[in-house]
Amino acid sequence: MSTQHAQPFSRRRFLGGVTLAGAAGCLGLHARQGAAEPVPETTRIRFVHDPSLCVTPQYLAEELLRADGFNEVQYVEATDGLGTKLIAAGGADMMMEFAGVYVTRIDAGDPLVVLGGVHIGCFEVFGGARVQALRDLKGKRVAVLGEGTPEHVFLSSVVAYVGLDPRRDIRWEPHPPADAMRLLAADQVDAFAGFPPVPQELRAQGIGHLVLSTATDRP
Repeated sequence: MSTQHAQPFSRRRFLGGVTLAGAAGCLGLHARQGAAEPVPETTRIRFVHDPSLCVTPQYLAEELLRADGFNEVQYVEATDGLGTKLIAAGGADMMMEFAGVYVTRIDAGDPLVVLGGVHIGCFEVFGGARVQALRDLKGKRVAVLGEGTPEHVFLSSVVAYVGLDPRRDIRWEPHPPADAMRLLAADQVDAFAGFPPVPQELRAQGIGHLVLSTATDRP
């Protein structure tokens, strides 16, 4: 171990570091100049817009992207809830999405490249009076945004894991989140899979009860 790192971090060493940093700023020695990184090949980047709290990092990164040479950061709407199709068609460049959607779209032939993982998941499944466990979904009406959307793919894999056939045993109903919450409250659908901020709204309004949370339940 270096003796320099073993020494306690004194106030004198701290102030010395701050002084050096301040001097570098006064002289115009910015971190980007010091790194001497080349400018990006393209100065425009287009993200798929998603109102979910799960993809907040792609909005917080905008300032960092601009500092790295992207002078045009755009957000493109995917009106059908499938941003992967938009990217495959060349309408956007990047997005954050549930891994299962990428698997199904790549399997279908879409030219997508997965760069890395982000987090373990944020989906939550809420049920009505007739759904106390995942196996209770057999023959029930389940609201999702649409076929192939993240919540549909996710919940299909989950029910298959517990022995149900997602093609035959579930009555999938496409509804926007606001409509799905209303229908669950009126007992017109039996379950609803959603991601933040929808679960928080369901709790706040006292609609349904939690059946599964990918943030806290064991895989």
